[in-house]
Amino acid sequence: MADTPRPYHHGRLREAMVEATVALIEEVGPERVTVREAARRAGVSPGAPFRHFAGKTALMTAVAEEAMARFRTEVLASLAQVPADDPIAGLKAIGGGLVRWAVRNPTHFKVLSDRALIDFDGSAVLPAINREMQAIHADLLARAIAGGLIRAGDPKTLALAGRALVYGLARMYVDGQLAQWDVAPDEAEARITAAIDDYVEGLRVR
Repeated sequence: MADTPRPYHHGRLREAMVEATVALIEEVGPERVTVREAARRAGVSPGAPFRHFAGKTALMTAVAEEAMARFRTEVLASLAQVPADDPIAGLKAIGGGLVRWAVRNPTHFKVLSDRALIDFDGSAVLPAINREMQAIHADLLARAIAGGLIRAGDPKTLALAGRALVYGLARMYVDGQLAQWDVAPDEAEARITAAIDDYVEGLRVR
C-alpha cells in the first residue's frame, strides 16, 4: 500500500525522508506535506527527522537539493556528449539537459521551481550549483560571441532569454500544457529539444 511505512537503513535518514517526501508530494501535493507524515512513510519515529529538518521548509529544501544535484548531473552528462570546442553544441546541450531532467523528474522540478517552498539562499548546495551552471552557460555564450558564431549582444541578456525559454518549455511539459499545442506525450521531449535548437540556431551570425 502507498502509505505503508518503509524501513530505512541506519545512516540513510535524509535519503529516506527525501524519498518519502517526493512520494507524498506526488500523492497529496506540496501544501499538505508534513515532516511527521513523511517520517511515518519513511518508517522512522515522528521525532527523529527533526534532528535533521527543523521544519517543512528544511525538508522541502532537501528535496530541492537532490533536484539540483540531478539537474547538474544531467547537464554535465549532456555537455560531455558534444565537442568541448563547439560552444553552439554546448548551448544546445545545456538546454537539452534541463529538458531531460524536468521530463524525468517532474516533482523535483516543481519543488525546485517554487521558491515559496524552499530556503534557496540558505542552502549550501542550491546557490553553489546554480552559480556553476550559470558560469558554464556564460562561458559558452562568451566563446560563441568571441568566435563570431552568434550575433554580438549582452551575454547576461542572452543567458536570461535562453534560460527563460528552456524553463518555460519545461514548465509547460510539467504542468501538462503541451497537449494544448498539439504535442503528444511521447514526442514532448523531442519537440522541446527541437525548439531549443531552433532558438540557438537563430542566434547565429548570418
